[in-house]
Amino acid sequence: MINSENILNSAQLEEAIENFVHEFCAEKHDIHSQKVTWYTSEGQIEKIKQIGISKDGRPVDEVIAEMSKEVYRYRGDANHPRFFGFVPGPASSVSWLGDIMTSAYNIHAGGSKLAPMVNCIEQEVLRWLCEQVGFTKNPGGVFVSGGSMANITALTAARDCKLNDENLHLGVAYVSDQTHSSVAKGLRIIGIPNSRIRSVATNSAFQMDTDMLKEMIAKDKENGLIPFVVIGTAGTTNTGSIDPLEEIADICANNNMWFHIDGAYGASVLLSPKYKHLLKGTELADSISWDAHKWLFQTYGCAMVLVKDIKHLFHSFHVNPEYLKDVEGDMEHINTWDIGMELTRPARGLKLWLTLQVLGTRLIGSAIEHGFQLAEWAEEALNELDNWEVISKAQLAMLNFRYAADDLTDEQMDLLNEKVSEKIVESGYAAVFTTILNGKKVLRICALHPETTRDDMRTTIHLLDTYARELHEKMKK
Repeated sequence: MINSENILNSAQLEEAIENFVHEFCAEKHDIHSQKVTWYTSEGQIEKIKQIGISKDGRPVDEVIAEMSKEVYRYRGDANHPRFFGFVPGPASSVSWLGDIMTSAYNIHAGGSKLAPMVNCIEQEVLRWLCEQVGFTKNPGGVFVSGGSMANITALTAARDCKLNDENLHLGVAYVSDQTHSSVAKGLRIIGIPNSRIRSVATNSAFQMDTDMLKEMIAKDKENGLIPFVVIGTAGTTNTGSIDPLEEIADICANNNMWFHIDGAYGASVLLSPKYKHLLKGTELADSISWDAHKWLFQTYGCAMVLVKDIKHLFHSFHVNPEYLKDVEGDMEHINTWDIGMELTRPARGLKLWLTLQVLGTRLIGSAIEHGFQLAEWAEEALNELDNWEVISKAQLAMLNFRYAADDLTDEQMDLLNEKVSEKIVESGYAAVFTTILNGKKVLRICALHPETTRDDMRTTIHLLDTYARELHEKMKK
């Protein structure tokens, strides 16, 4: 007979967890002086494979120690102040605590009757977020795992609102050449093939060209197709650019189309009193995706999809099987399984609520504004140096630039900038990666960490410059 006491309530487990938390907090406290390293080891994966799966079990403290030393340390450390590689930002310790608390209770957050207070908190947070966006009449939303799930949830509602089974094969969607790849992936999943996904060119500021958008829509209508959704972006992954939201909204209104905004990281600017004006037009959209685990400093995965009218989500996702009759909800006490894809789901919104309660919106807003400042400091440092070209200026904590010299070919400059990225990552001082803009290989900084300093940024730029000049000299020989 299984001893459930040993499985569910082990004093040894509690002690092992306490030791892990102590070590983790000590490590995080000193994070600024540590290296930013993508740990690599040829034999590490094989070492893990050799452990196998235990038949009779092993001491919990032994396994936890093993995971700490052999698993978790081999990662790209996005929580480091000098990790400038990707958009997913650092996580607040408050969010981390909320994650621990929520996981400890293992709450089923799919239905309002199963966890009424959890449901109440999530819906209150979502209503407040809708207010920030400008959705006021009958708004709503649901917490999901990330921007990919938020986008596909909104696009499903758009499809069901504007198309039906008979004309689905005629539906056309419009993105820009800077739209996140998750959008096209989501469109294909909901039945819109690549042949009916239009990629609209962007202007010199990497914003959707609305004149071209109008031309494409008109042409598709002439050919008997049904334009049904435009996806604008509030903070593109490459450059932090914001599409002309108000113009896109007008185009959608004139053509009876759904307007979705991918605001995965940029929507958080709505909490900044100083920069909120940059997102004027979000209130005109039908839906918006927003990742809290990016610029709201939450642990993974915590994202939201918000809609101007909650009935659209209910129409697309409402289910009514016999085994859920006893816990059936309504529009007053809505079940999240009726407005999203998941039936069983964790309480993703509690850690965000905890963070908002503890830190307050003013502190979060100032942390977001600090990201703007970091990118500006980086651009300032670059402008003091020779042979550096800014490809997209500092905006929404984002900056793209490259080393460019007259005596190097385009191919050589692409290779040089790629090697510069490799060198700084290998150094362990900072993580700076590349992307491609206007056909050029460029270095990209995304600076979201509220503890990153001006010295961090300037030292990073000067280290990049040192590597670039060393490589330049070698290429000239």
